[in-house]
Amino acid sequence: MKIFDTHAHYDNEAFDADREEILASLDAQGIGTIVNVGASIRSTQKTLDLTRRYPFIYGAAGVHPNETGELDEGGMDWLRQVTREEKIVAVGEVGLDYHWGEPEPKIQKYWFARQLALARETGIPVVIHSRDAAKDTLDILKAEQGAKTGGVIHCFSYGTELAREYLQMGFYLGIGGVVTFSNAKKLKEVVKYAPLEQLVLETDCPYLSPEPNRGKRNTSLNLPYVACQIAQLKGIPAEKVIAATTQNARKLYRI
Repeated sequence: MKIFDTHAHYDNEAFDADREEILASLDAQGIGTIVNVGASIRSTQKTLDLTRRYPFIYGAAGVHPNETGELDEGGMDWLRQVTREEKIVAVGEVGLDYHWGEPEPKIQKYWFARQLALARETGIPVVIHSRDAAKDTLDILKAEQGAKTGGVIHCFSYGTELAREYLQMGFYLGIGGVVTFSNAKKLKEVVKYAPLEQLVLETDCPYLSPEPNRGKRNTSLNLPYVACQIAQLKGIPAEKVIAATTQNARKLYRI
């Protein structure tokens, strides 16, 4: 069974020098499928281009909370058209990020709700980004009937109590390189607690490389480290983690 990377950013400029070489090498090294995730109008366009060029790449169309200052009705109309493309399998990444304080929460909340409504309208799942915004993210997802579309909480960073809420709503938890960090005790507890049937692997590449490559540019080739850490925490073989998370990812994105 090949690994499914549920959240990557191969459109990022960090890959401009060797994007083709990296993507061409993945299949032979056990990486089978990738969902490249939009974070702005521009990156969603680049994502769309990647899905058209590579058979194993699918895409998510959306605007990251810190980029919602650029969003307008014209952008929403364009996103609506893009979500009809056959290989666009989710709306995302969307959500709330209060870490940097911009744009103001009111703007982030408005466009988060609008993009959740787009997911409901088009019938595809959502990729949720939530940083330092636990309560507001959950409140808006409940208000916008997020359980109807389903999706994944990308780079899950909260505790077991919040994990329980999302798991009960039918969401998957995206687990990446952070789970290998020695100081990620809270996330390790979540991985132990959550059913394997609701976990998926992700890189968020070029960000968040796992140990032993922490601090370096991340790629999908690092996912075996994540699978091994999850396997260790759950006391099962890494092969079982890879098989289950790949099956989960296909179910999540309806591929």
